[in-house]
Amino acid sequence: MALPVLLPDALTSTPSGFALRLNLPWIRSLPLASLSDLVVTIDGEPVDIVVALERRRVAPSALAFESGWWFVQDRLVLEGRRMLSSGAHDVSVSFTLLIPYLQSGPAGPLTLPFHAAAPLTPEASTPAVSVVAVVAVVEPAADPHDQVRADDETAGSVEWDLGASAFNWTPEVIRADRASADIAVGIVEDGVATTIEIEPGQLWRSFPVTSDAEVDAFRSRLESAGGSVSILGGSLDDWALPAGRRSTEERAGFLVPQLRAAARLGASGVRVPFGQAGAELLRRLQPVLADLDIVLYEEIQGQQNLDVPAIAENLALLESLDDPHVRVLVDISMLMPSLPPSYLTELRVGGIDSGLVDRLADDWRAPETHDAVVAALRGGEVPPAVHTLFMDLLIRFGRSTVADLEPLLPLTAGVHLKFWDLDDTDGRVSQPIADIGGALRRAGFAGSLTSEWGGHEWLAGDPAAMTRAHLSLARRALATASAPSPR
Repeated sequence: MALPVLLPDALTSTPSGFALRLNLPWIRSLPLASLSDLVVTIDGEPVDIVVALERRRVAPSALAFESGWWFVQDRLVLEGRRMLSSGAHDVSVSFTLLIPYLQSGPAGPLTLPFHAAAPLTPEASTPAVSVVAVVAVVEPAADPHDQVRADDETAGSVEWDLGASAFNWTPEVIRADRASADIAVGIVEDGVATTIEIEPGQLWRSFPVTSDAEVDAFRSRLESAGGSVSILGGSLDDWALPAGRRSTEERAGFLVPQLRAAARLGASGVRVPFGQAGAELLRRLQPVLADLDIVLYEEIQGQQNLDVPAIAENLALLESLDDPHVRVLVDISMLMPSLPPSYLTELRVGGIDSGLVDRLADDWRAPETHDAVVAALRGGEVPPAVHTLFMDLLIRFGRSTVADLEPLLPLTAGVHLKFWDLDDTDGRVSQPIADIGGALRRAGFAGSLTSEWGGHEWLAGDPAAMTRAHLSLARRALATASAPSPR
C-alpha cells in the first residue's frame, strides 16, 4: 500500500544536527524489531544516525533486539549530528520491514523493501516527537439507515446490520492529524454509520495486548455517540522477531488478548485470515471463544477460492468443528466481474503495456488474462514503481462467482462489501452486492455486512464521502437482490 514515509515537516534542525521523523508505511502497528537495513542520505551523502526511543538512543542495528512497538500514528525519530544549512535538502531513506503476520515461505515472514525521497526544508522548532492535533471535523449529519431488511418467502424477514469499516480511513490515520480513536468515533458522530468495524493495530497504542483502560474509554465514547463495534480486525503474528516462528501456545498467547478486548468492547468477534489459524490453534481457542461468547471469523477474499486444496481443506475443518464460535467472513473482492477503472488508469500511467491493460479491462476473468499477468511479472515487464500495485491482480482481485461460494454460505456470519472506486458502469460495483445479497437471503444469513474501501491505495478521496456513497449504493443493491439460481 502506497502510504507516506516522509511528510513535508519530517526534517527538523536541532542544536546538535538534525532529526528526521519517519511515518510507518503500513496499515497497522509493527514491532520495532521489524525495521532493518535503515539508511539515510542527505544531499546525496550517507549520514550516521541513531534512533530516539523515549529517553534512549540506539543504533539502527539494535532495533532487532527491541521489544517495543511502532504505533501506526507515531513517527520514528532518527537523529544525526550533521548540521544543516537553511533551505531545501534532498533527503532519502531506505529500509526493510518484516511483516510478522504474513509468511513468504517456510523460512520466515514477508520482507518488504521501502524507499522514499523528498526535498525537505528543516523546521527550526518542530518537537522531536510528533504531536497529534485533535481537530473536530463537522459534516452534515445523515441518517445512516444501518438496518437493511432482507425478506425471504420461507423464513419471514430479518434485519441485516450494515456498517462501515474504520479501515476506510487508513490514510487519515497514517497522517495523524487526528488521533485514531477520534477518527473511528467520528464515523458515528458524523452520521456515516452507527455500526463500525475497527482495526486494533490502528486504534490502540497498547496493541497487541490492549489495555482495559483503552478499550473501556473507546467503548464509552462510541456508545455515547450512539455507536457500536461489530468485529475487530485482529492479527495473528506467526513470527516473533527476531526469535523465529511462534509455537501454538505462543500464537494463542498473541491472539487471546485481542479476543478478550473484543468481548470487553461488546463486539461479536475477531477476524483473521482464512486458514491461518489451523486445526491445532482453533481447537486450543475453542474453550476461550465459548467462555467469552464471541466468534473467530476466518476471512476469505481476493484470489482465494475453493479449488485450491488448502482452502478446501480448511473449509472441511470448519465444517467438522461445527462450532458457532468459529465462522467465515466473505469479502466480495472474490466477486469482481471487471477491474476498477481508476486502478487500470494507474497501471497505464505507471508504464504497464497498453495491450495488457486493454486485456485486463475487457476480459478480466479469462484464464488467458491471468496467464498474461503472470508472464508480464516473470518477464520483468512491470516497472518497480507499480510492482506492488500490480500484485493486486494476483492477490486482492478475485474471479469467483456467487455460485462458487455456495459451500461457504452455511458457515458465513459476516461479509465485507469491498469496493475500490464508485464507478458502477454495467453494475461493476452493485451487481456483486446484489448477487451476494440474494445468496445470503437464501442461506438465512443474519450477520453483519460492512462497507470496506480498498482503493485508497491508489485513489485519493474523502473516506467519509466515499463510504456514504457506497453505503447508499449497497442499500439499493441489497433491497433489490434476488436469490441466484443454483449452479
